Amino acid sequence: MTKTITFESAFDKRSPNPSKNYGIHGVSIRFVYGDEKGYVQFLLYTNWHLPHVTKELSSKLYMPIQGDFHWMERPIPADLGYHSPKPQYEDQPKMDKCDLLPNGCYCDGSSLNAQRVYNILLEKGSDGVWLELENYYNELFQA
Repeated sequence: MTKTITFESAFDKRSPNPSKNYGIHGVSIRFVYGDEKGYVQFLLYTNWHLPHVTKELSSKLYMPIQGDFHWMERPIPADLGYHSPKPQYEDQPKMDKCDLLPNGCYCDGSSLNAQRVYNILLEKGSDGVWLELENYYNELFQA
């Protein structure tokens, strides 16, 4: 069984040319658990931006989301999902390129379910996340 944690770097790919403007993004942390039967993942957007972007963002006021004026400063549990070599439901579209399965995959996920795993990360650390991903893997691929 494979377990990996990867950190994808922050970026600033803004451009005045709209066709080349890819915006900004903070560091992402991705936990992946699985094998050739399939992989499950937990993805967290940290909102840790490049220093010049952090400086710029901290000087701006943002409209609150549900009364939260600090939403741009908080981590965002982005995905609890899977990458499967086989469809998991009828008419599921196949992704031709997948960084986890060489022949493409059928994938899906949920940011709502990611919140639960984020809470486990806060309370139990990475050991808790691995246990949740193992359980999720078993539900999907060991049935």
